[in-house]
Amino acid sequence: MPGITGIIANLPVEDRSAALGRMLKRLMHEPWYKSGSLAHEKLNLSAAWVCQPDSFSDCLPIWNTARDRCLIFSGEHFADSSAATAAHLIPIYEAQGMKFFGQLNGIFSGLVVDLRENKIVLFNDRYGLGRVYFHESADGFYFASEAKTLLEVLPQLRKLDLRSLGEFFACGCALQNRTLFDGISLLPPGSAWTFRPGLPIKKETYFDQRAWETLPPLSPDEYYAQLKETFGRLLPAYFGGKRKVGLSLTGGLDSRMIIAAAARAPGALPCYTFGGMYRDCADVKISRRIANVCGQSHRVLPVDRSFFSQFPDLAARSVYYTDGAMDVTGAVELFANRLAREMAPVRLTGNYGGEILRGYVAFRPNPTVEAMLDRQFVPIFRNAAESYNSERKNLATTPFVAFKQVPWHHFGRFALEQTQLSVRSPFLDNQLVPLACQAPPDAEANRQFAPRLIADANPALARIPTDRGTVGQWQFLPRKLRNFCQEFLPRAEYVYDYGMPQWLAKTDRALTPFHFERLFLGRQKFYHFRTWYRHELSAHVKEMLLDPRSLGRPYLDGKRVEQIVNAHTQGTGNHTLEIHKLLTIELLQRQLIENSSNSPKLP
Repeated sequence: MPGITGIIANLPVEDRSAALGRMLKRLMHEPWYKSGSLAHEKLNLSAAWVCQPDSFSDCLPIWNTARDRCLIFSGEHFADSSAATAAHLIPIYEAQGMKFFGQLNGIFSGLVVDLRENKIVLFNDRYGLGRVYFHESADGFYFASEAKTLLEVLPQLRKLDLRSLGEFFACGCALQNRTLFDGISLLPPGSAWTFRPGLPIKKETYFDQRAWETLPPLSPDEYYAQLKETFGRLLPAYFGGKRKVGLSLTGGLDSRMIIAAAARAPGALPCYTFGGMYRDCADVKISRRIANVCGQSHRVLPVDRSFFSQFPDLAARSVYYTDGAMDVTGAVELFANRLAREMAPVRLTGNYGGEILRGYVAFRPNPTVEAMLDRQFVPIFRNAAESYNSERKNLATTPFVAFKQVPWHHFGRFALEQTQLSVRSPFLDNQLVPLACQAPPDAEANRQFAPRLIADANPALARIPTDRGTVGQWQFLPRKLRNFCQEFLPRAEYVYDYGMPQWLAKTDRALTPFHFERLFLGRQKFYHFRTWYRHELSAHVKEMLLDPRSLGRPYLDGKRVEQIVNAHTQGTGNHTLEIHKLLTIELLQRQLIENSSNSPKLP
């Protein structure tokens, strides 16, 4: 993933340079990435960066006119649509000093090298989605956008943090800004840490989350008026830059909000939707209609059957690229986003809209996998629920989503997508999130604001149903039948695929010759891992998970793991979630813990 890496340590220049070269290599996931480095002996600094060609950061390093202040910036800043690169940011730092960081709006990380004041400032965005992993010791300070770069030069850190591992099994991610690796920490959100030779690190934050958490609620009318004005005002900046922008359309509300409010000229905004191999899913059918109403082109980017032969490599890359933050289901995302990059190197998306505006909490502790864990590890696993509950209580939904769920749970998918293209979402904008924190407390009322905004911006779009019938009406069906279809089809697909009960799995096995997957699959989702793990991917699942190395992991009950794998691949049970986690942690062990050089080969 494009990002930064570096060392701040009183070491010989040659040693820092050699270590930095190895660290930089770990960030170069694609042959088309661009990179560079910077060193300053007086400040004990060696730093490097990776970026995508013609991106906002493709202008590094950024020096001021006097060449005594330098900015390394990874990510994007959304202020106005005319700013094509980060080059315009260094004058803002010169004018505002440390207040500069609070003016930044986007997902980013970086460092300022200030020779005039003899200091370095390492910083990140206020959500912490622009991650900076670090290790601090008497030998120096090592930092990077990806943990694997630290593991490359600090082999003593190649071990899992058991508390974080328990949280991964329970919640799908490490909590409370921990990492999966013992001895590697995360820079807190909204940080601006100052380094001066011979002095302790000054660990400051430029943003206090409580400033947004404590904002008073607005009345429904006042809130909607501000939402409509704010969303329309901030949106143009997300179309800026040198590169072509494509809109990732779905059948939901949030990408529709974008295309409605943006009101782009016909043909100016290419749109696409990820599709599956069984039929056109609801996202595809609805998105095609949306694009047509707005006069924009639309393409379906299909995850076809070639995905199966590529899965072992794509799954390994998904885990490796994201340091285990994204599980093996990211193989689908990697496959699809490669296709999206060919269409447009910038992906504008409605991601996080439902979470920020409608309070959708996407992750919670799940006890399902406990049975496959070693008995001595179970208490650690159960502690994850306590950690989660301590973070969730006494915190309103929108702040929890913005400052906990997004940087912990959503980071993996974001990081994986960023390896292929630049991902932009206006729903994390600094103007929109604090406004969402002021939404009226009535949850039902909040669900009506997005449809209302769409209807005000483009009434024709409001007449097209969403994938769950939230907007528009299926006039050709009686109301009761329409409601039944809206609820039954998504639920039926979920039950047949990911959520199939154990008793039904046995029945489904007996009915295999009838191919009921043709009836249910592909109506809402474009990927179907339960059936894939049983059929097309079963050989790979067994090869990986029935290997003695996998069965012998000290935190697993090897006999139970063997039973789970055999039951699923034979069709006598549904253990999709367990297999997701088992494959992910095994790939993490093999690629990053046991042998950091065992990384996927570049094409």
